[in-house]
Amino acid sequence: MTSILKRNNVNVLGEGSKVLVFAHGFGCDQNAWKHLIPFFSENYKLVLLDYIGAGKSDLASYDSQKYASLEGYVSDLLEVCDALELSNAIFIGHSVSCMVGAIASIKRPEVFEKLVFVGPSPCYINSGDYTGGFDQETIDDLLEVMEEDYITWARSLAPSIMNSKNGDQLTKELTDSFCSIDPGIAKQFARVTFLSDNRKDLPLIPVESLTIQCSDDMIAPLTVGEYIHANTFNNTLTVLNAHGHCPHMSHPTETANIISNFIN
Repeated sequence: MTSILKRNNVNVLGEGSKVLVFAHGFGCDQNAWKHLIPFFSENYKLVLLDYIGAGKSDLASYDSQKYASLEGYVSDLLEVCDALELSNAIFIGHSVSCMVGAIASIKRPEVFEKLVFVGPSPCYINSGDYTGGFDQETIDDLLEVMEEDYITWARSLAPSIMNSKNGDQLTKELTDSFCSIDPGIAKQFARVTFLSDNRKDLPLIPVESLTIQCSDDMIAPLTVGEYIHANTFNNTLTVLNAHGHCPHMSHPTETANIISNFIN
């Protein structure tokens, strides 16, 4: 148990019998939730983790074959939950982690009773009638530039993800986070993130879920939130009048209120 919790730098905070499990998105670590934590720490037990390669996780545990798909991250998430003997917890994921939590709930429905998706996307690439926000060529170019110079790529992409309208401090916070991740691991995680297609998993999600969507998000446009809502059992879609892809950082009060109303 200790080795698993150390591997993913798991921290348990707060008081309360109900457990909230927070999983960060690409380019981030558990510190991305620091703006949201104060709203929940008094009444809930909070579980925070870092994926391998992020934050203070154990880099020696990285296995490129294991993490060549989201399944590796799903496995780690469930191992953390088992180590803490969790059941009927509430999963709160950002960006790519939303699909990690979704797949985990399909594999082990007893672990999570509700899922909260913050800026989710089951597929980033446009396909037929589906609008994911990017065409294949754009994604290919994005990943090619990343391979050539990850740090420069991160410094140019992070401000667009945060959206400059949310201020210089948050932009710097996200940029620093992107640049702190092991470049080799980040490159593979980026490929897994942007090339995955989990649309087929949406109808299989067995528990109630909430989608929090920003009205102006270059990574996950409104069409994506609407697609998830239309194709997922018992999903609630809430559109936040906000810019960027990280409302838990830029609009923590509004995001916390939406989550609180859902989990209560």
